[in-house]
Amino acid sequence: MIRLPPDDASNRTLIENVHPSDWQNPQPAGRYNLVVIGAGAAGLVTAAGAAGVGAKVALIERHLMGGDCLNVGCVPSKSLLRTAHTFAALGELRPLGISGAEGAAVDFKAVMARMREVRARISPIDSARRFRDELGVDVFLGDARFTDSEHVSVGDQQLSFARAVVATGASAFIPPIPGLAECGYLTNDTVFELTELPRRLLVIGGGPIGCELAQAFQRFGSAVTLVELEDRFLAREDPEAAALLHATLEQDGVDIRLGTRLTSVARGDDAKHATLEGPEGPVDVEYDALLLAVGRTPNIDGLGLDAAGIEATGRGVVTDDRLRTTNSRVYACGDVCLPAQFTHAADFAARLVVQNALFFGRGRYSALTIPRCTYTAPEIAGVGLSEQDAAAQGVAIDTWKQPFADIDRAITDGDETGFVKIFTEKGRDRIVGATIVGSHAGEAISEVSVAMASGLKLGQLARVIHPYPTRSEAIRKIGDAFNRTRLTPTVSRLFNRFLSWRR
Repeated sequence: MIRLPPDDASNRTLIENVHPSDWQNPQPAGRYNLVVIGAGAAGLVTAAGAAGVGAKVALIERHLMGGDCLNVGCVPSKSLLRTAHTFAALGELRPLGISGAEGAAVDFKAVMARMREVRARISPIDSARRFRDELGVDVFLGDARFTDSEHVSVGDQQLSFARAVVATGASAFIPPIPGLAECGYLTNDTVFELTELPRRLLVIGGGPIGCELAQAFQRFGSAVTLVELEDRFLAREDPEAAALLHATLEQDGVDIRLGTRLTSVARGDDAKHATLEGPEGPVDVEYDALLLAVGRTPNIDGLGLDAAGIEATGRGVVTDDRLRTTNSRVYACGDVCLPAQFTHAADFAARLVVQNALFFGRGRYSALTIPRCTYTAPEIAGVGLSEQDAAAQGVAIDTWKQPFADIDRAITDGDETGFVKIFTEKGRDRIVGATIVGSHAGEAISEVSVAMASGLKLGQLARVIHPYPTRSEAIRKIGDAFNRTRLTPTVSRLFNRFLSWRR
């Protein structure tokens, strides 16, 4: 029987939905059109999509349906971030003419209880019973293993398939740090089980997970030390965006250690000790809890991939651009194989798999326009190429920038941090990427994603009427800026002559 600590009503409801204790696996129904291994975002979308068009589908999950996103990822982390950002906003009320918020405090037990309630409330959509009763999917709870190129076993049952999908996701990477096993550690799999706020939290890794949780726990009241091996956070994102986040984290009080690695941990008489090797040499840092956020490793052990002729590496299952593995009957999608490890990327990759596996489709993963967002304050969102991506790939671009400090809605809100950058082909207005930093950047990036996916040019965005005042006017203003470049001296002279004639 699976249990999630703490054993409260919310977690019991969650388990009842995503891994019921009394679940009886069905009898295998002959040959399946599709057997899906893994019931995270990629597996659920694949199974639901295939069943929705009439395929006979089996779905296998060894742990919790909903995968990382529901149980230990997007849903719980954004619940915590909502509280953290709201609490921090109380300190910004006095400039708006509001007083009396100075005595507010965070009740960490209540914060975590709310997170568990939110997770339980959302869980029915990913539940075993919904997939069985509403969608007609045969749901098997247990460990899946390929026995040959067209069969999968679950316990003592054998499932035959015409096509199969590996969607087993990824787990937190645990580096071989001396003393780590003896001292204990948290990952995204376990941090949401906390019921007491750590007094001193050491976060290892300055990617999206590390930055989001470091900021949240600092705002809750932990003394957070954030350690990143590189010389800045969010290595893939715009350096100016990372610098803005750095400044905000410092303002929050996070102790930031860049260009630093964790070399060992040990348990002392009164505290745990971490040895950090940085620009100034080794230093000792005392901590109460340590959170590892240093990457992900694909969940491929025990799947019997060799028996099915499926190639895999340390980065995951090997696929072609149509998400087909080295076994032409088997596809893969989600974090087990994709470079973009986002729920929305898994979702749309799964749609490709349904199309390609069942209907002789030729959809390509490389054709997808996949945005990304880190939900810190400020949010950092991007799509397509960044300036450093373009430089690395030798793509000549023009950069168009609009600071929010010049946008009326940002000024009226007293929330001027950040900017919009849109990147176009050099000398043209074909959009190749964008970065947005600031409040609700994750919402705003979709307008650029739509433009890129639809082939809209930057100049055309200037023709879209945006409500005034809104933050999204920044995108329209960039389009206006591009269109003004078309007014060359020659065109200007011709206009002047024409208008003089019209007077």
